[in-house]
Amino acid sequence: MTGAAPGGPCGGLLDYKTAKFALTRNRRVGLLHRLLQLGVLGYLLGWVLLVRKGYQDTDPAPRAAVVTKLKGAAVAEVGGAGRRLWDAADYARPPQGENVLFLVTNFIATAKQAQGTCPESPSVLDAVCTEDADCPVGNPVVRGNGIKTGKCVMFNTTHSTCEIYGWCPVENTTLPRKPLLAEAENFTLFIKNTIHFTKFNFSKCNTLQTNDPTYFKSCTYDPFFNPSCPVFRVRDMVEAAGETFGDLALLGGSIGVRIEWDCDLDHPAAQCQPQYSFSLQDRRYNFRTASYYWDSQRRLCRNLLKLYGIRFDISVHGQAGKFSIIPAAVSFGTGIAFFGAATVVCDLVLLYLDAKADFYWKEKFEEVRMGPLRRDEV
Repeated sequence: MTGAAPGGPCGGLLDYKTAKFALTRNRRVGLLHRLLQLGVLGYLLGWVLLVRKGYQDTDPAPRAAVVTKLKGAAVAEVGGAGRRLWDAADYARPPQGENVLFLVTNFIATAKQAQGTCPESPSVLDAVCTEDADCPVGNPVVRGNGIKTGKCVMFNTTHSTCEIYGWCPVENTTLPRKPLLAEAENFTLFIKNTIHFTKFNFSKCNTLQTNDPTYFKSCTYDPFFNPSCPVFRVRDMVEAAGETFGDLALLGGSIGVRIEWDCDLDHPAAQCQPQYSFSLQDRRYNFRTASYYWDSQRRLCRNLLKLYGIRFDISVHGQAGKFSIIPAAVSFGTGIAFFGAATVVCDLVLLYLDAKADFYWKEKFEEVRMGPLRRDEV
């Protein structure tokens, strides 16, 4: 029996390749190989394991609940209604306390308004007139306070405006030079935040577990000396956002409060503590509100307030991690693969970029041919 000669149409398909190791005394490539290995080792230990904690399973979407409470009191003049005491029921909106709340710091009051006819404000461009024809009956005043009656009347000695049917007198637009509730800078905001990581069935609250009933009534948050107290002074929050209270309180604004949880559940639960940050989101924030009553003549009246203040938007973010064999195995497997990639890079340098590339080709790849079998080997 004689063996068939190698080759044929299926010869290449049936070839088998095996690894051949060649020791190359090339210091440049050897140094490159060690540097690549050190880089992979540093990436695996420093970035994957220490920084990214690739050995942990993570829960990046916690459930969070926020409860807020403002405390403080101030006295301010309210238009023609005299001096008035403002407490939490007056300056906090909404009063039930949520993750979005508004603190009144300034206002414009228009007292004792009743529905009737009166001149529109000359500050409204659509209301300025010289004759009755400029005030078509039944047309609403664009960006104004009522409906035109068809008459052009004197607002004062220098301005004529359309007469309107609406709440009279029209809204006062004179802004105080200073915030009327300047004492609000010393008000305190209590933020209670509970977070729950469902994947690990782990819950944590930002309030300090204490048996002292007076603790939260006397403490104030400080990032260095009192980080466990969730009672914040308003002025401190505004300054942490890069603003001064006096400037922001005059026309209002919006401040973002970010609560960040980064919990390593391989450590004791006491080390899972939130971090707070504050940022200015917008300047100028106001809205209108009114209180209604019946006067002695049984007319429906109201006191109108245009409120300026600081809106606090509280957002909660975070993640928790805990050791798990699957992500640990994946991370180590990736590191081992990168070690193999270092060898491939060095091979490419030797075979394609080195001056002796042809020599390395011959030494690394060797073709073994088998001749026909002898008769005595059959």
